[in-house]
Formats: sequence, C-alpha cells, structure tokens
Amino acid sequence: MLEAVLTLSLLGLAAGVGLAVASRIFYVWEDPKVLAIADTLPGANCGGCGYAGCASAAEAVASGKAPPNVCVVGGYDTAKEVAAIMGLEVKEREPEFAWSSCNYGVDEADLIYSYNGAIDCRAAMLLYGGTKLCPIGCIGLGTCVKACQFDALTIGENNLPVFNRDRCVGCGACERACPKNIIQLTSATRRIISEYMTTECTAPCQRACPTGINIPAYIKEVREGNFEKALLIIKERCPLPLVCGYICPAPCELKCRRTLVDEGVAINTIKRFAAEYEMNTGKRIQPYRAPQTEAKIALVGGGTEGLTASYYLARLGYRPTIFEARSQLGGILRYVISESRLPRNVLDHDIKSILDIGVEAKTNSAMGRDFTVSGLLREGYDVVLLTMGGLDSRKILHPDKRCFDIPVHGLFLMLDVLLALKQGEEVEMGRDVVIVQGGPKALELARRCKELGAQRVTIISSLPKDLLPVEFQDEKELAKEGICVRPGSMVVALEGLGDRLTRIVVEENEPLDPSNPERESLEVSTLIMGLGRFPELAFVRSLEQEGEEISGDKVRWQTLELFRTFQESDGHGLLKSPEPGRISDSAAVVRSILSGRRLARGIHQYFSEGAIRPIDNLASEAEVILDVKEVHNVKPLPRELVLVKDLTVDIKATWTSSEGLPPLEEGIVKKEAERCLQCGLICYEKTTDITEQESRNV
Repeated sequence: MLEAVLTLSLLGLAAGVGLAVASRIFYVWEDPKVLAIADTLPGANCGGCGYAGCASAAEAVASGKAPPNVCVVGGYDTAKEVAAIMGLEVKEREPEFAWSSCNYGVDEADLIYSYNGAIDCRAAMLLYGGTKLCPIGCIGLGTCVKACQFDALTIGENNLPVFNRDRCVGCGACERACPKNIIQLTSATRRIISEYMTTECTAPCQRACPTGINIPAYIKEVREGNFEKALLIIKERCPLPLVCGYICPAPCELKCRRTLVDEGVAINTIKRFAAEYEMNTGKRIQPYRAPQTEAKIALVGGGTEGLTASYYLARLGYRPTIFEARSQLGGILRYVISESRLPRNVLDHDIKSILDIGVEAKTNSAMGRDFTVSGLLREGYDVVLLTMGGLDSRKILHPDKRCFDIPVHGLFLMLDVLLALKQGEEVEMGRDVVIVQGGPKALELARRCKELGAQRVTIISSLPKDLLPVEFQDEKELAKEGICVRPGSMVVALEGLGDRLTRIVVEENEPLDPSNPERESLEVSTLIMGLGRFPELAFVRSLEQEGEEISGDKVRWQTLELFRTFQESDGHGLLKSPEPGRISDSAAVVRSILSGRRLARGIHQYFSEGAIRPIDNLASEAEVILDVKEVHNVKPLPRELVLVKDLTVDIKATWTSSEGLPPLEEGIVKKEAERCLQCGLICYEKTTDITEQESRNV
C-alpha cells in the first residue's frame, strides 16, 4: 500500500516537473489587449466582421489591422469599449440591415420544374439555377434563415424571406448563404444614393422613371390607404413629388405592363394624389435624415438640380446652402413654366419641404457680384457645387447679365467667347489657351486666340485622331502656327489659385491601364469649353492646402471628378453636361432630379470613401434586360380617367394646363391603384383563376 502511494506520488511529482518545464519551454505570450478585447466582443463568431471569429477579430484590432468598430453585432456600445482598451476614439457607424427585392414566391411565380430534393437553396440552385423562370428569383427553401444566428429571418407564407429589421445586426451571414445573391446588406444612407441594378427585381415602370421611384411600392400603399407611407417611398427618390405630379411627362406610363392588356395605370396621377395628401392635411412627411456632420456645401443655383442636390446632401448629414441670384428659388419651374400648368403654391410647398429638412437658402446672391468660388471656400465651405442650369436658363433668367457670368477667371464657354469677339469686345486670353471640343469652330477660334496674343493653343478632343476633321490632321503645319491638337483625351480636373484658373489635368480616353491611367498636368491661362452650358463643377480646397491657415484671397483649389458618378461613354470627362445641349423642358426638369441626386452621391463618396465611382450594372442603362412581351390571365379593367377633361364637351382640352381639372377623389384613385399588376422583372399579379399546370407552363 505504501509503495503504491509513493509510486503515485513520484509519478505525480515527475509529471508536475515535466509540465512546469514544458510550460516554460513552450510558453506563448498572450497580449492582454487581445484578451480584453475578446472578452468585450459578444462571442457570436458570425463572421460579419470578415474574420474567422471573435478571437481573430480581437487580434486584428489589437494589431491595428481592424478598427475598433469592426464588430457589427456588438454595435456602438461594444465599439466604445474596444476603443477605450486601445486608447482610441470611435464614431458611431450607421447600422446595416439585410433585404431582398424578390416579391413573388414559388407558388406565384412561373416555374420551369417542380423541386422535391434536399431542402436547401444551394442544392436546388445546382439544377438549372433553381425552379423559377426568373434568373434572380428567390428559391425560398430557407438557407438564409438557417444561416442567421439572431432570429432576424423567417420564411413567410409566400415562401419568401421576411426580415426583422429590429433583430438584424447586419452580419451578412444571409447574404453570403444566398446562392442567388439577391439578399444584400444596405443602410438608410446607402438607400438614399442607390440605384436599380440588373441584379434586382425591378418593374418596367421603375426602370423608365427618370427619378427612379419605386412605383409598384407606393401604388401598393395607396391601394391600402397608407398615403403617408406612399409619400415616404416617393420622397426617397423625388424631393419634388407634387411638382412632378403636375408636369412630369410620365414615361413610366408608356412602359406600364398593363398596356399589353388595355391601358397603362395613371401612375403620375396617383403620385400627385399622395403628394396632395401632405399639402391638404398640413402634415410634413419627411424621410430619414442621417446625423448631421460639420461639412458645409455651397450650391450655386436654386433650380431643380440645385434643390435636389441640396435635399439629398441634407439627408446624408451635410449642411447645404443654396446661393440663388434671383429673389426666389425654383429657376425654370418658377420663372418659365406657366402658372396655369404649375401653380405657384404647389412649387412653394415642395420647396418648403426641402428647406425644412435642413437646407439653407440665400437669395439675391449672384456669383461674381456677391460672392466668388474662392471666397466661399475661404469662408469655410468644404465644397462649392455649380448647379446653374442650361444655356437657355442663363439667357431667360439672366437676360440683363453679360455672357461672362463665370465661376473663375479663365473659364469660358465657346459660345460666349465667339459672341464677344463678334461684337468687337476685348477678350484677355493670356499665354496658354486650351480649347476643349468644339469641332471645326475650335480651329477657327484657336487661330483667333493666336491673333489676340496667345503663345500656345492646345485643342483637346475626345475623338481619336482618325475621326478628327481633315483640318486637324496636318499636325506639323498646325505646330508651325503654335497650335497643338490632342486627340482621344479628356480633361478630368481643374486647378487654380484664388479666383484664377491655373492648370488642368488631362487623361487619355482609353488608357493602357484603366485602373491606373496616366495623367498630365498642363499650365493654362484660359480654358474655352465647346459646350452649351457650364458643367456641374464641384470645387474643393487642394489637398496640399488642407490644414494650412487660409490667408487673404489666395485659396488653392481643385475640382472633384464628379463626372465619374455617371456612366462615362463618350470620353468628355469633367467638361460634360448630364443633359448636353438639351433645352429645359419638363422632361429635362424631371431628369435633372436624377442628376442632382447623382451629384450628391458623388460628393458623399468623396467625403466617405475618398474616391468617386459609378454604380455598375445599372438597370436603367442596360442594353438588354429580361422582360415579357405579353401577359396572361389578367382581367381588363377600364382606366379611371382622373386627370383628363371630357373631350366630348371641350375638344380643345389638353394636358398642358391644370386649370379646371376636377379634384382627385380618394375612391377613384384607389380604384386606379388596384389596376396595378405589382410587376417584378417578369412576374406580375394574375387577376383570373388559372390551373396549377397553366401556371407552370413556360
């Protein structure tokens, strides 16, 4: 017995000594910060941070490879605790949430086969991409629900995922699990600047809408009597809903899928009714606005584009101020469009709604007379954005002004220069002149600039050399005249000091390496643009002057490459209008709403990401997108003619005037909303009974 006890004791002693020695030899030091951070994290190990688990995320934060707010599950409170451990500060990050654009389940959609295999979307995906005819339709077997660790997802009665916004932490597990890639993470801010992509389920009317309103969604809310929700959906993409209700040419109605059966839904009329609900009830129905930042944005011009850009900048948390030369905001809307077509109380109501969301306006403030671009930058504005409208608006709204109503000295429109020279006025050209675009007139003007004292004239054209006019082909002869031609190039940025343009940055249209194109900076005294209007330029302080103390009028500035927020196809670069050469008719007014929102998106990208990029795969710009050419099992319903006069009484009645039109009645509008088929990419509501076999026929 004693021997056994001694033996066991010696074995225990030997093992203890061995373990002690091993612990010293194989000792692994653990960073106390990593341990503290790991204890702070929730331990969900969901992978939403992009790391294998909470332990890996803690190591990444401690080593500086990840920010303190890396954990999407813990939220701001956890981020503050982690930041305190690291001795850092952290800003609250906007929460993300998951969503899907698919609206028709397996029981309602057109199918190509019946699936009876494993209850997993990935398994069904292996067989012809799933059961649905629609290539982006939800399979509905709940793989995303199984992936969610926070009970934020369920499968609804229509076999589509139902997202619980309150429980969703934005970890992205469902997004990664979806084999169709139709579940996406988004946020309130991201939805403000987003646009429809080819990977989303969109209706033909949505894609045709110049402003990108989710038309089926707001019509559904009107049909159910939720007028406030309907207006919130409209205001997500259109800050002037009542104005558009009066003047929009409604291209969406021409694309309405009901035209394949009878007549399109009165989409614009329903929108006007929802907007009038706000005006008639006196309520101010405002969509989400992000927490306000310190960034100040000055917008020169209070027309449709300026109002729209300021509205979205305010919603994104910035502090926009509109500088308008006339006594009231509105531009073409107020001073050109007849009041019989657009009542001024309607315009005032929408403008008041924009101002109420956080936009400041300074009227009777003309550029060049009351302020300058460099002066606004000197006053502390972070961005100065030009939204001055088209050529016709300049001539109509400011007929008493000379043509040299320019943002900075040395920047001119070719039309203004030619007009001044024809009238015998003196134009100071300086030493280095650059002419952009302009065709054959550019060469004529280049020779005139040489006569006026310019030492060097450069003509920049987006066209390749072989497509240039014959006058531009003899480079040697032109060089003898002091004229240089640069084909296949575009201006991407302007630089200046104070109120004077000093340099431009040029890039090739088709560089060898599109991800890293070669850029050349050219000294310039005068830049003449062969455009019909000033492009939407955005001025910021140059990076080399960031943090410097501003002294006197010498503010060094540069322009943002806002043109990159548009899909670039013609190589005009910075000096391109979103609506080049277009007169300001009602269609252009509505399109300028989209332009204003895209400009706001570009500025937001500059502040939040440091780079301005277009959205790829836009549904509105896709050459080919899935659609149907005929519909079945849809009962014809007569259109409720809620906005058309009785032509049998007044044969001269037109759509151009709102006078004498009957008020919109709730019952009639709801009946019209019931005609909407709630279309998706190829799905739509079938209003007559069909057999199961017919529903599966392709």
